[in-house]
Amino acid sequence: MKALKLRAEDLGDWRRTHFLKEINENTIGKEVRVVGWVASVRHQGKIIFIILRDREGLLQITSKEENGEVFYKLAKIKPFSCIGVRGKVISMVKAPRNLELIPKEVKILALAKKRPPFPLYSRKLPPLDKRLDLRAIDLRRFTTQAIFKIRRVALESFREFFKERGYMEVNTPKIIASATEGGANLFPLLYYDKEAFLAQSPQLYKEELVMAFDRVYEIASAFRAEKSKTLTHLSEFLSVDVEEAFVNYKDVMKTCEELTYNSILNIKKECKEELEALKVNLELEYPYPRFSYDEIFKELESLGNPLTWGEDLSSSHLDTLAKKHSSFYFIYDWPSNLKPFYIKPKRGKLSESFDLMFGSLELASGGTRVNSKSLMIKKLKERGLKPKSFEYHLKVFDYGMPPHAGFGLGFERYLMVLTGVNNIKEVTFFPRDQFRLVP
Repeated sequence: MKALKLRAEDLGDWRRTHFLKEINENTIGKEVRVVGWVASVRHQGKIIFIILRDREGLLQITSKEENGEVFYKLAKIKPFSCIGVRGKVISMVKAPRNLELIPKEVKILALAKKRPPFPLYSRKLPPLDKRLDLRAIDLRRFTTQAIFKIRRVALESFREFFKERGYMEVNTPKIIASATEGGANLFPLLYYDKEAFLAQSPQLYKEELVMAFDRVYEIASAFRAEKSKTLTHLSEFLSVDVEEAFVNYKDVMKTCEELTYNSILNIKKECKEELEALKVNLELEYPYPRFSYDEIFKELESLGNPLTWGEDLSSSHLDTLAKKHSSFYFIYDWPSNLKPFYIKPKRGKLSESFDLMFGSLELASGGTRVNSKSLMIKKLKERGLKPKSFEYHLKVFDYGMPPHAGFGLGFERYLMVLTGVNNIKEVTFFPRDQFRLVP
């Protein structure tokens, strides 16, 4: 028996009955089947202790030498191997969670040949880039799993919010013929014999879709070729886009507020363990404070970091504001020159626009859209863009483009707020920037 040679076994009809988190006092005395990865192996005389982990939690597996083949399998198994165990749950005060599983059968599903080059269950971690090289392994860490459990709940909350309010979920092209927001920061590609681009946003398409569906939303990837080395930029990111007919920017600003606040309430309810593990407190002021650009202009002047009117907020300005406004707040009525051509101008040099901020971090941007063809052509020309390149969009204005408004929210940035992390790559499964294209 001691010469037993381990080999990976076929899964066959073997299926788990419980996730490890579901093993509790109600399963004591019952036979269960569980699967997972071996986190640790500890020998104590003629007893083997295995800590098994899956996405939901951990469980101690304990076997004595008298268990024969089961014991020798476990004695030879290496950490990070994938196994299935059938056995009886018993109460054990000294075990993690005060429970352990006495195995009757062990199935080796995958043998680990290497240990990861960084610890999975330690607070001390190597640089992020090293972990990203083995992202699938890094994602097994509990704190990383907590981030993505919160991500899941946030997305589920968003979709439920839109469903309850009658929004249609849509999908727009990600290969486009012309730039949505000008020619900068685009990824060009060869589309058969033509030049095309990866979409920066679904903006013009979602505007057209309100003509048919009134209220639409999309949660999908967008692409920007920004050569930014900051902790808050990605080349491929998840954008939550909303567009609605017969409303203006103040209406959708309220929608943005309700959408985010509602999801936070759900996360606080469903992700208590995860928030505790990440040491995040999601207490916040509601409704969110609102400040016009002019008010922010005056505030920065009073704080000793003045702004030239019509100038965008620099990182220095945003850091100054964050000292006073550390949670969610809106900045609205921006100068028209700072917003895209499709944003409706207001009196003077202002526009019907807003940004949702969290401290120094911009999370969302929106506004009332131009629904006049002549005004759209004028604004395109003012930005040095050729109306002919947007003919596919301009022609629909001849068929009754309704007044409408919307916003786009950068989901990974929002997730940074929810999880308290300071690097956007931490909240992305497989991040892409100018330096990373694999894995």
